[in-house]
Amino acid sequence: MSASIEAFVPDSKLARAVTAFVRDTETELLFNHSSRVYQFGAIAGVHRGLSFDRELLYAGAMFHDVGLMANYSSANERFEVDGANAARDFLKAHGVPEADVYTVWTAIALHTTPGIPVHMHAVVALLTAGVEMDVLGLSYADYSEVEREAIVSAFPRAPDFKEGIIQAFYDGIRHKPDTTFGNVKADVIADKEPSFRRGNFCNLIRNSRWPGGDHAPGCGR
Repeated sequence: MSASIEAFVPDSKLARAVTAFVRDTETELLFNHSSRVYQFGAIAGVHRGLSFDRELLYAGAMFHDVGLMANYSSANERFEVDGANAARDFLKAHGVPEADVYTVWTAIALHTTPGIPVHMHAVVALLTAGVEMDVLGLSYADYSEVEREAIVSAFPRAPDFKEGIIQAFYDGIRHKPDTTFGNVKADVIADKEPSFRRGNFCNLIRNSRWPGGDHAPGCGR
């Protein structure tokens, strides 16, 4: 299976450049996580019989958490958008066509938005599939033990990875909690900061500048 894992990594100048960039940019935990995300996503594509561009999936998987790193983290954008923007700039600088750049950008930007990527371009769907497998184990049984062990052997998953990835998420977004409104990363802030008050969609509606203000019991009250 190790040979199969090696074969799954695109052998191209662009892929090698992506690897070098992300290895120099991310922590070891995030680099190995991103590498596993690609492997799980690519295998999911094979299992599903999808035709997909491995080079684009690799770029998306490797860049998907770059927005957690201080050098690529904005003050007020979601970290997913920061990572997507970093990938966009990198791919454009390497001459990747605009349509392919947009596919990778979309895959990264939507990778924490459940229920939508699965219906989109194969690269978008498979990046999210890889993330959901490595972080949440949602499709754990869809991979054979041989496949799982080969990937973890090539790109080690530390015994404390679960807490480590939560901490990495928190470290990357703690300075801009408002960007977690409406997405799963609000759970990370709440886990680390018990006093954190989430944004509430119903409150936004009720407190908007539009006239009318009869409050119904329940949502947001």
